[in-house]
Amino acid sequence: MNLYRAIGSIGGLTMVSRLLGFARDMIGSRVLGASHANDAFNLAFLLPNIFRRLFAEGAFSAGFVPLFSRRLEAGGTADAETFSSDILSVFMPTLLLVTIVFEVAMPGILLVVAGEYQSVPGKLDLAVELTRWTFPYLLFISLVALLSGVLNSLTRFAVAAFAPALLNLALIIGLLVAPPDKVETVRYMAIAVLVGGIAQFALCWAAVRRAGIKLRLGRPRMTPAVRELVVLILPATIAAGVYQISQLFYAYFSSRLGEGALTNLSYADRLNQLPLSIIGTALGVAILPAISQSIARHDEVEAADVQARAFDLSMLLTLPATLALAVASGPIIGALYQGGEYSVENARITGNILAILVTGLPAYVLVKVLTPAFYARKDVKTPVRIAMAVLASGVVANFLLIPVMGIYSLATVTSASAWINFASLFVILHARRQFRMPGWLIGRVARQLLAAVAMAATLYAIKRVAGDLFFGNVIERVIGLGALVGLGGLVYFAVAWMIGGIDKEAIATLLPRSKKVEVK
Repeated sequence: MNLYRAIGSIGGLTMVSRLLGFARDMIGSRVLGASHANDAFNLAFLLPNIFRRLFAEGAFSAGFVPLFSRRLEAGGTADAETFSSDILSVFMPTLLLVTIVFEVAMPGILLVVAGEYQSVPGKLDLAVELTRWTFPYLLFISLVALLSGVLNSLTRFAVAAFAPALLNLALIIGLLVAPPDKVETVRYMAIAVLVGGIAQFALCWAAVRRAGIKLRLGRPRMTPAVRELVVLILPATIAAGVYQISQLFYAYFSSRLGEGALTNLSYADRLNQLPLSIIGTALGVAILPAISQSIARHDEVEAADVQARAFDLSMLLTLPATLALAVASGPIIGALYQGGEYSVENARITGNILAILVTGLPAYVLVKVLTPAFYARKDVKTPVRIAMAVLASGVVANFLLIPVMGIYSLATVTSASAWINFASLFVILHARRQFRMPGWLIGRVARQLLAAVAMAATLYAIKRVAGDLFFGNVIERVIGLGALVGLGGLVYFAVAWMIGGIDKEAIATLLPRSKKVEVK
């Protein structure tokens, strides 16, 4: 597998979805502002997505892909197909039961998560109504995770990477056809979430059938293979989702910080999630099958090489994103969201939150790079212990810091927790001799950091010169953002290329008709 090509495919199609997501948010922010209706929708959208990221994308993928890859390697397609069908037969009724329980218990759940919404007449009731529409999305998107795991194990990354775009398309349509009333608009959006989940499931199901894998829903049976996956999933749910679990505390704490707090946090986090999804998730998806197959062949050298190259590529792409979002957070938020119902003050607060959040972006991505080394070796206990300790300390820190820092405490603690998580994983892998940074990697990352500093200086100069453009009309905002992204990216990659911060041989494998170095 060519790692650069795989990341390019996954990242490029993920970018399509994220751009549609920004279009959705740009329309939504101007129509809804930082209102109680938008807060209610963001909470309704947050809850199923937390469970999706924890259970479906995080724990499930981490456990399923190595087991599927092992059966594909040892027993061929028939063995892998039987394994997947057994998982589906247990997975489907379990998800259905979870969905029904949450639908019934939703008022009590939201009372615990966001009880302060009761202080605004109708806000909690609206959140309950919307979440009852959005929560079944978890059922369909979790099935999408199983189907995506099959496709990714077969190195067919494109469909699974594109599928989330269907959700954003559904939400954009919902926003455009909704009547001019904030409460009715968020109702349309909640229904659109469910429609988007169904569309993703249909697309991935068809792709799996085209790949020659025929899944069958039979009687649920706890076969040894299913039991093995369950054993991996339960602890990995925590290990893979420290960042996602912290989002529940976003909702809990933000509900106590006044109207618009969750909306401002959500818009900032969406930008923070852009490089995390495009780079971190793409890397995690691409390298887990490769590392799993290397471990199955008892080739530790190859497994370590895949991880080192993933580390290199993650920093090449993440460092400029981090400094760009930190230096230019205010202009970027202003250009994207400010206008209509979304005030200058809301944009300022959201920009400050973003600047803090992205300081942890390299750590978020590197956690995605390091955790496959544990999962491929079926070690989930170590990441679990680290995750639980980091999460518990983060909750305590927020209780202590919110009275002092207010809304900015949530971003600060989230960023610091990511660095602690990464450092703990790295130290353990290093001590076990399962991953150590070779000299070439240390030198490469140092050069990338120098190039990123040069880019940050360029962005600061552009921000000083073109500051008013970011808050002008549509054309002026496009020009301002274009200057930031274009000139900043040009400076970074030009400097990185000149000083050796880019693996030129690996980049050459992306060029047409090139037969150079394949990254295994």
